[in-house]
Amino acid sequence: MTHTEDAATAHAWAALGGRSELAPGVSYVGAGAVLPSRLPVRELARASVGSASLAAAELLALRNGIPVPAVRVDEAAVATAFVSERHLRVNGRTPTSFAPLSRFWRTADGWVRTHANYPHHRARLIRALGITGSGQDRALVDVVAKDLAVRPSLEVQETVYAAGGLAVAVAPEPAPAGLPLIETARVGEGGSRPLAPAALPADGVRVLDLTRTISGPVATRTLALLGADVLRVDAPWLQEDRDAHADTGPGKRSTLLDLAAPADAQAFEELLREADVVVTGYRPGSLDRLGLSPDALLARRPGLIVAQLCAWGWSGPWAKRRGFDSLVQAGTGIAAVEATADGSPGALPAQALDHATGYLLAAAVLRALSDRRADGGGRHLRLSLAGTASWLLHGIDAVPAEGHGYDPAPWLTETPSSYGLLSHALPPVQYAGAPGRWRQAPTPWGSDPARWV
Repeated sequence: MTHTEDAATAHAWAALGGRSELAPGVSYVGAGAVLPSRLPVRELARASVGSASLAAAELLALRNGIPVPAVRVDEAAVATAFVSERHLRVNGRTPTSFAPLSRFWRTADGWVRTHANYPHHRARLIRALGITGSGQDRALVDVVAKDLAVRPSLEVQETVYAAGGLAVAVAPEPAPAGLPLIETARVGEGGSRPLAPAALPADGVRVLDLTRTISGPVATRTLALLGADVLRVDAPWLQEDRDAHADTGPGKRSTLLDLAAPADAQAFEELLREADVVVTGYRPGSLDRLGLSPDALLARRPGLIVAQLCAWGWSGPWAKRRGFDSLVQAGTGIAAVEATADGSPGALPAQALDHATGYLLAAAVLRALSDRRADGGGRHLRLSLAGTASWLLHGIDAVPAEGHGYDPAPWLTETPSSYGLLSHALPPVQYAGAPGRWRQAPTPWGSDPARWV
């Protein structure tokens, strides 16, 4: 067991605006060289979960007027949770993590990475490449490979993006440091509900979850674990993958609203009037037309915490591009650092940017709830996968691994659900008295009414 004189945890805690006297309050139980890679993924993972755990313990102490509970995080739990989507079983079935057309492809001058897990992204990819998509994806792999092998990487990237698809040229070396890990701004005066003493840090906190895929849902899954009433809101036409929702939906509810329709927009406004937190995971500016910019939300709901995450950062030519963890790994040079012996681009041992950003986002919300107790003002929080990638590439030093014999089995459990029997990872956020599992199984996507519990 080591004490956090851990520089990565201290850095994350400082970026969160945490009180410096609490920074040494996390200890880690080693599990050997988990999440092995060239880059310090184990250190990234434990620091993000450790920071979320400490932020939870701090808020619980402030609400109840007690000393901050001890925070002791098990690296085996962290390693298991960071690949939670790979551990998921639904009635014994193993979900598919990546579709056949989501992969690295050799080009005329290098490599590109594509993402085609969602049907609309797949359709845009094959349309952009001028390929007939009537066959099975596995049969199309050879067709796509031959097509891309004679095209320059940047041409493929721009052609696919212009069609609304997802492709990124693999950077040959790491991008320079510079993106912030966490941005926090205080906005306005007063307006927030006081939080009474409670058994869990986020008990009674109402969270509107406008996120998809992994990073945002991991953040809100963590807030639900800690007592928050989390309501995920999706557009009816933007279908979520059932397995992804089964993995990230525990503890939460899920509703469908078309925010361009007057009745559904009014339902959202009624939810907003009693919300404490709004979390969004869409490209910068993409929700503004619906009145969901941070400024607009904070004007209508003073004291609100608006937490945003995106793929590529909040400024620059790539800010408004779509992105996923695998694409950010490719575009920031992580894939080049993790290259295989034959020079092919490699990948991290987990969707580590997604998971780490999710836990850091949860930590930022918890810290904002703590800080808001003092002044009642609203908060605007911003994180990005690219910012987390920059931290991993340039800001974390490797720490010798302790312990040995990592076994994920103690950190897996089974839960009956509407999807069937789920075998899944247990939560890694730990402090003295922390809940060991979520209060409820994931409800079916889009099946819940648009109201607070």
